[in-house]
Amino acid sequence: MKQIVLFGVVLAMTLAAQPPSPTYIPQTKFTHGQNVVPSYEGWIKNPDGTFTLVFGYLNRNYEEELVIPAGANNKLEPGPADQGQPAFFLSRRHAWNFRVKVPADFGGKELVWALTANGKTEKAYGSLKSDEEITERIIMTRGNLSPGLDDPNQPPSVSIQPVENAQVGQWMTLTANVTDDGLPKPRVRKAPPTATDGKSQTNTVSGTRIGLSLTWSQYGGPAKVSIETTGPIDASGGKVATRVRFAEPGTYVLRATATDGALSVTRDLTVKVIQP
Repeated sequence: MKQIVLFGVVLAMTLAAQPPSPTYIPQTKFTHGQNVVPSYEGWIKNPDGTFTLVFGYLNRNYEEELVIPAGANNKLEPGPADQGQPAFFLSRRHAWNFRVKVPADFGGKELVWALTANGKTEKAYGSLKSDEEITERIIMTRGNLSPGLDDPNQPPSVSIQPVENAQVGQWMTLTANVTDDGLPKPRVRKAPPTATDGKSQTNTVSGTRIGLSLTWSQYGGPAKVSIETTGPIDASGGKVATRVRFAEPGTYVLRATATDGALSVTRDLTVKVIQP
């Protein structure tokens, strides 16, 4: 009996002497103050023998959207600092965001995108490594090639009316014309069953039709733009009107993204805004 008691005391002392197990701390979600990480997404070979390098980025903030004009804090090298990269950075991940065309003799060179945000600099290195070749289909499907390259579905087509006489503080309308081949067929997303009036849960469901849609986002400009959300449109396409408002004068770039639920395309619109 004494041996059992003694063993218990020794075991308790041994456990007490051991350091406590590390406590798992979940990853912190930062709303502000973090940097933007550029990314190289891959390259496409063009029919004329040149190549297109494709870049994206991760804004590590969950809320803060940053204005970083092309220049010392947002540059590509070699060549001019401004090669079409974004100057307004939405929160979180945005893959396949912009492209830079390089000559056929680019060879083993690198195109470096350097971004400095909230005091920290990150770089992405674009090259023609064989394992980084991508296709237009990869970009249009946002990385999801299912159901395959033999899919008859074609991406939507988008044309945007030019904008004139944009003024600070005034709502104005952007008009885009979207057409599509009708594939894939629009479907209904089912919502969970609901209970009403204190009665037991029913088996009926409601849903939202998913199909062709158009959204606008900001790609560049000196200040954040207010954009009204654009939702689903008729499956065959048509004109889509969206209202925007600018807080400061300057040159802005807005991006329209049309998707049929499987394939997406983007078109950019440059708007010069003046003080009334």
